[in-house]
Amino acid sequence: MTSVSYAEWSKSAADPLFSEWLRSSSEPDWTAAVTHPFAMAITRGEVAGADMRRYLEQDFQFVDSFTALLGAGVACADSFEARVPFGRFLGQIATDTERSYFHRALAALGGDLAPPLEPVTAEFQALMAQARLSLDYTLILAVLCVAEWSYLGWASRAEPPLPDNFLYREWIDLHEGEHFRAWVGFLRAELDRLGPELSEERQELVRDFFQRATGLERRFFDMAQG
Repeated sequence: MTSVSYAEWSKSAADPLFSEWLRSSSEPDWTAAVTHPFAMAITRGEVAGADMRRYLEQDFQFVDSFTALLGAGVACADSFEARVPFGRFLGQIATDTERSYFHRALAALGGDLAPPLEPVTAEFQALMAQARLSLDYTLILAVLCVAEWSYLGWASRAEPPLPDNFLYREWIDLHEGEHFRAWVGFLRAELDRLGPELSEERQELVRDFFQRATGLERRFFDMAQG
């Protein structure tokens, strides 16, 4: 991972967006997460049932923490226009779209809605809580952006036709497509809007949260792969 400051990096970067600095500063974990063998197996519908069950059981444990973090985004955003996308996505999480998938998928797999937490799951929940309790909009954005952008990163690599089994097809669809791309674009644009104006100290703190979240995404897939 690079330690070059945003100011120095942006002088020579072809695309000097703040979000791109965060992403590039998080290599090699970023590429390892979005091209992870486990994620790629999902896109092909080749994950064994027991492994998919363990993965979804643990992923479901983020729904509450993620919803709370979205709520913090609504509260801490600096304009009404910025609050609206958070509220819209919060409604999607709270309704049947994603919760229905988890319940149907775990029922089909014989999974547990409240399993013991894997260490990486607990660490990721703790990072989400830290961002939420900070009431710092840019830190909230950093953690949310990693969670959503990295999932778009692997889901967008799925090649048609998608797997017939809903376990894989719907999970891919939830993290790909026009609306999800727009949501990720919004999170990135907010970081790009606010990040360059932060002090160098604050920029480094945002990068720290982004890098920690990226490392946890990679480790979460490692855990799922067993």
